[in-house]
Amino acid sequence: MSQKKLNTVLATAVVLFTLYLGSSFVLPTGTSFPGLRNWPSDDSGFPIVKGSREIAMGLAMGVLLVTSHRRALGWVLLMMAVAPFADMVNVLAHHGPMAAALGVHGLTSALIAATGLLILRETGKARKAPETATVPEAVAPTPAAQSA
Repeated sequence: MSQKKLNTVLATAVVLFTLYLGSSFVLPTGTSFPGLRNWPSDDSGFPIVKGSREIAMGLAMGVLLVTSHRRALGWVLLMMAVAPFADMVNVLAHHGPMAAALGVHGLTSALIAATGLLILRETGKARKAPETATVPEAVAPTPAAQSA
């Protein structure tokens, strides 16, 4: 599998998971936040806020993926990795379980950041390729041909 295809599969997984996570907070599924004991009740509106933000992030990444704006997608994925990292810090700050903090939120942040870095690496190579290309000597015009 080529690097571009692998990156596309990883980015698609991130987008779909983000949309799934957002919809699980918006729809009445009884989802709680992994690692926090005092999750606000459904009537507080907090799950709707969290879910709608997750959906918005998923849609932003999805649009960049579908429209092949790969470099922008790489940067957005790096920015989006901050959200689960902040969730990890939040769980740790509220004395939540280390396994939930690192295993759920920390791992998610690392995977999203890695996907963003892979896409940036892929697009960086694509941008450098034309600049470093050289014309073979057999094809390059000779000084005699240029003066004629």
